[in-house]
This record gives sequence, structure tokens and C-alpha cells, in this order.
Amino acid sequence: MSHRVLVVEDEEITAEANRVYVERVPGFEVVGVVRSGTEALRFLKSRPVDLVLLDFYLPDMHGLDVCRAIKAADLTCDVIAVTSARDLAMVRQAVSAGIAQYLLKPFTFATLREKLTRYAAFRATEGEVSGQGEVDRALAALRGSGASALPKGLTQDTFDAVTAELRRTPEGLSAQAVAERVGVSRVTARRYLEHLVDTGVVQRVPQYGGVGRPELLYRITVQS
Repeated sequence: MSHRVLVVEDEEITAEANRVYVERVPGFEVVGVVRSGTEALRFLKSRPVDLVLLDFYLPDMHGLDVCRAIKAADLTCDVIAVTSARDLAMVRQAVSAGIAQYLLKPFTFATLREKLTRYAAFRATEGEVSGQGEVDRALAALRGSGASALPKGLTQDTFDAVTAELRRTPEGLSAQAVAERVGVSRVTARRYLEHLVDTGVVQRVPQYGGVGRPELLYRITVQS
């Protein structure tokens, strides 16, 4: 049986990207896409949902308030936070509110797939445990080791730096501009940018100006 997922995201392009990502993972189906916390709570009270992919910055309420309302209403669903909030205090509040996993924007399909795969493995565990070791293994299946899902040769720190620069410049940046801002070579910057293109987080936009071939700008498509 598929895990039923509700996508809660107020930005139309991001919501559609999240829906497509989820439905590419075997064993998961999107049963709804809503744009606010109020709509999410109304949907959860009317239809069965196993997992909520929840943006924290919604137009009517914060995602943490949505989580608290879910708990107060005794709704049986799990929540994966999808947010750009990197404050550890926010992460602690999310854990206290019952968040199963915390996914930082912008993310790749591979990262979301890993989160969903671990979630499915956790939900598949049944029966009594024989000791603490089995409890720890079950939780490890959900939380994971924190290892990066990036291709070999790419590091999470540089990936975060590249995506941060793209978020700061929504009109787009060239590979050379990214390289100068992050402090890496143009070839290295282009590897990260092309990986982001391959995963649908970034699009290439030709910039026409002077004589010769147009310069390629890389523009983020999944904004926070």
C-alpha cells in the first residue's frame, strides 16, 4: 500500500516540484496539494494522510503552529518539515513539535528520495523489540546518518554555499560569478550548478548581450 502524502506549500512552482518529486519515489502518492496551514488542517480532518510535506513559512500561520494543531486534534500523520530555516533553535522546536524529519530548501530529488525511503523503512517496522539496540536501529532508519546524498566529489558545505548565493540573486548568476563568490574554480562551480540543473532545482537561462555566444546564467527555481 502506498504512503499517502499531503504537500503543503504556498508557492505554486515549488508545490508542483515537490509533488513531482514525491510521486517519483515508489510507494508514495500525493493525495493533495494545499497552500496554507488552514487548508492543510481542513484536508487532514477530511481525508486519511500518512505523511505531510510541510513548508514552515505559510501565508496564514507558521508550520510549527500547524504541527501543534495536528497534535492537539489527535490526527495520526507524520510530518517532514521543508524549510530554509537553519536556526538550531528552530530545529529543536520542530523536534519538540513532533517533526519526523527536517529537510532544508533548496534540496535535490536524491535528498528527498533518501528521506522518504528512510521514512518507509521506519514505518515498515512492526512487532515488539528485544532491546535498546533494535529501538536505536529503528530510529536510525528514520533519521539516517546525516550523510550527503550528493554525487561523489561534491561536498555539502560547497553545495550549501552555491545554493545560498543563487537564493541571494534570484535573477541568476554565471558559473564564473558563483565561483568568485564561493571561492572555488569555475570548473568546480559549474559541476555544482549542473548537478542542480539535473535535479530540477536550477534552470539555465541564456543572457544575450554583445557579439558571440550568449552567457549562461543559472537561476534557482525552488525558492524558500
